[in-house]
Amino acid sequence: MTIQTYEFAYGRGTKRFELDDAHVLKEVRTRDFEVMQDIEGGVLEAVRNPIGCESLDKIIKPGDTVAFICNDPTRVANSFDFMPVLVNEMNRLGVKDEDMCVVFSLGTHRDMTEAEMREGIGEEVASRLKMYNSTCTVDEDFEYFGTTSRGTPVWINKHLCHVDHVILTGTIVHHYFSGYGGGRKAILPGCAAMETVRVNHSFMLDENAGLGRTTGNPVYEDQMEGVALFAKGRSLFLFNAVLNAKHQFLKMFAGDYIAAHKEACKFVDEVYGCVIPKEADLVIASCGGYPKDINVYQMQKTMDNAACAVKKGGVVILLADCEEGSGSKLLEETFRRLRTPEAIKAELEKNFRIGANKAFAVSRPISRARFILVTSLDRQLAKDMLFTAAVDTVEEALAIAREYVGDTPEVILMPEGSLTVPRVE
Repeated sequence: MTIQTYEFAYGRGTKRFELDDAHVLKEVRTRDFEVMQDIEGGVLEAVRNPIGCESLDKIIKPGDTVAFICNDPTRVANSFDFMPVLVNEMNRLGVKDEDMCVVFSLGTHRDMTEAEMREGIGEEVASRLKMYNSTCTVDEDFEYFGTTSRGTPVWINKHLCHVDHVILTGTIVHHYFSGYGGGRKAILPGCAAMETVRVNHSFMLDENAGLGRTTGNPVYEDQMEGVALFAKGRSLFLFNAVLNAKHQFLKMFAGDYIAAHKEACKFVDEVYGCVIPKEADLVIASCGGYPKDINVYQMQKTMDNAACAVKKGGVVILLADCEEGSGSKLLEETFRRLRTPEAIKAELEKNFRIGANKAFAVSRPISRARFILVTSLDRQLAKDMLFTAAVDTVEEALAIAREYVGDTPEVILMPEGSLTVPRVE
């Protein structure tokens, strides 16, 4: 018997625990790739040699206007690293600071403060460019581009509608119902109106809407169709990066928003996909710390990944601080009122609401396995949300887990749970 000490990220710190090594089937991590040392050089290399379209110096003309789309704080993007390089490259090509702006793709998330915007893109760029929140509930901020074949009305933020070029930025990871992040998501849902997001996200109830899936995925296909309606006759250019678990750049992809994204997704599968020997009795997963576990809304993505590694009826111990609570009052209200995964799904099929949809997303993995939270989340709230237990330490969680899986469970560890997608080959 070899007792091993593990230290997993939790909120803004870590949690330690001990396990008998003999029971650990695998520690699931992102694949080791060489980290980019020269970030400025990497950005310029990507945009000057783009995938699927001409390079920026052929596309951009002196005097043009440009809108950048940047991520909000719920996505780790390191925009502060690449935005100064992109803005200076625009200057070199004859675009003035006053002819550029940054639109933050909030989707349905809360507005960013001025301080968060500055932190997001870096002080230098923030002091030079106009910055806007894309607030999905401000109707007059959106313009209409038609309706998709699935019935999604396409309303896009006005700050993207009257510029010569829109540059979509961000990072890419797997997404639990639209396949992958990045690419078209900067616009839809990122800079779309609430009704656009609501109808598009209603397709998550379809069994073909899943992790790492694009073909036949109704959410992804509807997003692509919606963005194509907006893109008609417009100049769109993509800059997406892939980071490792330590938030360091591994690779950058730029160019056509469809072709460059497809290439990037192949690389995401290499970095974050992980083969496991078999499903385990017990999975111990960390979201990866702040901001991945800022609230239940964000934590849920790790739940889906961990569910890929656990046996049906097994247990997942999930380290998620949730310093901002649930992240949605509607999410809480839906659980308190409906109480079962079946009731939640049935209501959403009749009336799909953003926030309530996250209750479905949380309840889906709970239908497969028991989830014990190591968290600062309110204990009654955790119970309302159908979690088996909510405790302060991994030791307490392990004691509860043993009631269900015995004293010698086979264990899979997921220290980078929000990123890694386990699969049995």
